[in-house]
Amino acid sequence: QLQLVESGGGLVQAGDSLRLSCTASGGTFSRYTMGWFRQAPGKEREFVAAISWSNGNTDYADSVKGRFTISRDNAKNTVYLQMNSLKFEDTAVYYCAADYRGPDATSREYTYWGQGTQVTVSS
Repeated sequence: QLQLVESGGGLVQAGDSLRLSCTASGGTFSRYTMGWFRQAPGKEREFVAAISWSNGNTDYADSVKGRFTISRDNAKNTVYLQMNSLKFEDTAVYYCAADYRGPDATSREYTYWGQGTQVTVSS
């Protein structure tokens, strides 16, 4: 059973940057498509970004394109979300997710989920 643990959340000001990490255990990380989602208070969870396991194909929500970057280090079993130019509306609990897909595939549907890390952006 793949387990995911997020870290790196915190309180920042608008315009600041933050990097989230998600470390996996209990599975072959290098064969999982990885994603980030977020859920703001009173809203449904929404897709943020995804990365394939082979050639690094990426997919982003329109709301974060140009500001957020997803990357992975298979040697460290870790996926990252670099968040720049943060806005108040980026405030949410951020979740890491994983699923087995083809080598070049990204996805917006996942089987395995972490517990989340809170990101709060003050205006």
